[in-house]
Amino acid sequence: MRPLPRLQSGSDFPPSCEALEDPNGLLAIGGDLSPQRLISAYRRGIFPWYELPQPVLWWTPDPRSVLFPEELHVSNSLHKTLKRNQFQLAVDRQFTQVMHACAAARGDRVGTWIDEGMITAYSQLQQQGLAHSIEVMDMAGSLVGGLYGVSLGRVFFGESMFSSVSNASKVAFVALVRILRRADFHMIDCQLESGHLNSLGAQTIKRVDFEARLEHAVDVNTRSDIWRLPATCGGLL
Repeated sequence: MRPLPRLQSGSDFPPSCEALEDPNGLLAIGGDLSPQRLISAYRRGIFPWYELPQPVLWWTPDPRSVLFPEELHVSNSLHKTLKRNQFQLAVDRQFTQVMHACAAARGDRVGTWIDEGMITAYSQLQQQGLAHSIEVMDMAGSLVGGLYGVSLGRVFFGESMFSSVSNASKVAFVALVRILRRADFHMIDCQLESGHLNSLGAQTIKRVDFEARLEHAVDVNTRSDIWRLPATCGGLL
């Protein structure tokens, strides 16, 4: 493996064409998780993913997993879950709790890429209105599922989701798409392909196509009042 560019303070990311093929999409190493660095990364379709004690690793895989909001697939079983109206919904009320839950959901792994530094960094973006969480609670009010990510222009960059009861993360995803459709978002960046996301309608596209779509969508103005949901999941139907 050839040496990776090491980011210094104020240095820019290298071109995505310089990303490694193995491991797929690894582009650069180092730097920090400041809001400025993160925004600069997402604007180019680059995201951080690492496990302590590693330094920050920056990725832009090829192909890229995306979901176009109009192509969301709701299975019969998921539709029945929504119809039973058994979950409460909220936006941005428990952002850090969602991040902690996403980290805990990976407790069977050695380490996690959602460390305290990353929680602090994304919480700063959330305070700026650039990161959002979708929260799913049971009818007693306990958090049982959710997701979080970054919103720039009309692209939502999904970071992680969790579920402690069946279908709760899928309900969160349907709720997210409900918001994004209302605001004419162009796509959701799902980063890496997974069967879970494919079942919801995600597909893979070439990195060059992803970057072209991103360039045309990331600077489009979006209203700040779109981030609201019905009180319960039955309202998503």
